[in-house]
Amino acid sequence: MNSYDIQGLSLHDADEYESPNVESISAWASSLFVAALPEHDVLKEDLLPYAYQVRKSADRAIASQVAVSAKNNLFESQLDFLESDTQGVGELKLILEELVSAVVEQVNSRCMEEGEGLYASIIESWCHITENGGYHDAHSHPNCSWCGIYYLDAGDCELASRSGVNRFYDPRTCANQYHDAGTQYLDATGVWDFVPKSGQVVIFPSYLKHSALPYFGQKDRVVIAFNCRVDSA
Repeated sequence: MNSYDIQGLSLHDADEYESPNVESISAWASSLFVAALPEHDVLKEDLLPYAYQVRKSADRAIASQVAVSAKNNLFESQLDFLESDTQGVGELKLILEELVSAVVEQVNSRCMEEGEGLYASIIESWCHITENGGYHDAHSHPNCSWCGIYYLDAGDCELASRSGVNRFYDPRTCANQYHDAGTQYLDATGVWDFVPKSGQVVIFPSYLKHSALPYFGQKDRVVIAFNCRVDSA
């Protein structure tokens, strides 16, 4: 019987054959990143009141009309939330752009020329204020390459009941067509549930479908979402 040592990239069969090399190739992986902002407590003091100010002053008739039927009990601002000169807003935008820039440089490092840098620009940003029973159906974000969600106040999100979690969906459309002992690594659930925590940012490629599952809590769930395009610096 063959004996394999994948970690050592070798394979051998008793003394009969020379051991060929086994190379591990990771293809079509989806990279997601999570970071906690150390400046969160200071940023929240300015940004949380601003989010409610935006909701209060918004004309519901002209509030963002993107995928209206996919949402419930959820206020969504216009797509220029981080363009305000309100205190803290510009600082957050700069922090997020620097964070995404670092992420995309890491992901693309093998494709870049020596000395090349990448710079991420936030082209759209908006806030969500989700009340008890609110949700956002599965969707993806076109016209950008990377997206992010900053959890300004995670409210009462929790994993056990999946209240308010962000669910990401497996982009490998045929990955669940057959299951046996050899496909355990694929994870037959087809989803990854991320539990929001205040002060965290989750960054993901724009092609990943995701949703905000129904939220049940006494506090509001408040997030700032954003889309980025990336250029060579």
